[in-house]
Amino acid sequence: MKFQKNVGETDKKIRITLGVVFVFLATQIGAWPRWILLILGVALILTGLFQFCGLYNLFGVNTCERK
Repeated sequence: MKFQKNVGETDKKIRITLGVVFVFLATQIGAWPRWILLILGVALILTGLFQFCGLYNLFGVNTCERK
């Protein structure tokens, strides 16, 4: 199954940066917020790397530049 890219370059950079920040913060705090930050961080990193966001697909959003 091949997904069509719907995350543009700027969006990709923002997602990966925020993902890394969230994962870092998850290692610095305790209790239950750590898991929320970790899950959000990993999800942002993966959607940035694969340039596909399921929620974007669901709502018909596409931030890729047109060729």
